[in-house]
Amino acid sequence: MSHGRPIGTPRPRVRSRLAMAIAAAFVAKLTPAHAELWGYVDAQGMAHFAPSQVDSRFQPVLSSLSGIQRVPGKTDHGQRMLTWLDIAPEVKAVQPYLREAAAATGVDVELLKAIIAVESGFKADAVSPRGATGLMQITPMTAQRYATAEELRRPAVLTEARTNVLIGARMLADLTRRFGRIDAALAAWNAGEGAVRRAGGQMPDIDETQAHVHLVLELYWALLQRSLGAQARQMTMVAGPER
Repeated sequence: MSHGRPIGTPRPRVRSRLAMAIAAAFVAKLTPAHAELWGYVDAQGMAHFAPSQVDSRFQPVLSSLSGIQRVPGKTDHGQRMLTWLDIAPEVKAVQPYLREAAAATGVDVELLKAIIAVESGFKADAVSPRGATGLMQITPMTAQRYATAEELRRPAVLTEARTNVLIGARMLADLTRRFGRIDAALAAWNAGEGAVRRAGGQMPDIDETQAHVHLVLELYWALLQRSLGAQARQMTMVAGPER
């Protein structure tokens, strides 16, 4: 069944103020008590993440709880995560795949990076209790729907980092086209398309899903800010048209 633009066809990239506004507007609506991400980096450079403070090693990375500021501001808490995403070897290893997937589907590298950070912490061998596998936690059903025929012939279709990222990017691009909003697409990713349809195409009233989408969007927003800021080597004021 066709949903408009074919899977894998590049589309205009959602960037700069529009993408940041989408993320910011949605983040502002979410219930603060359900949005946390804690983490630490061990002696081997491996990052560990959890939705709560498992032990004293875990520090707040992203949170909107009282007393802890959000990532988009100039805070140390969000900076830990952003710094790790800049320097971690496992992140650098998949950067070419992120760029390839972004070019093929139009999904921002920053959004893909945010999803992977929240879904798997960039552990390529991660497997969830429900059988979701790899960096983007792809299920066999998702692979059947979004993988190419050539990819499906490979026995390691879900565990290959490049293929996993490409499949996930195709899925997110398709969900975003069909639901028309990044937050709804992420909710469908987490809770299933049926849950979003039953909610009228909006965010379903599911705490786990709302927290998941919040974390992805908040990190996406922060990464966009950093990326756009790095590109702005010089700023200039442009006069408006004469009246």
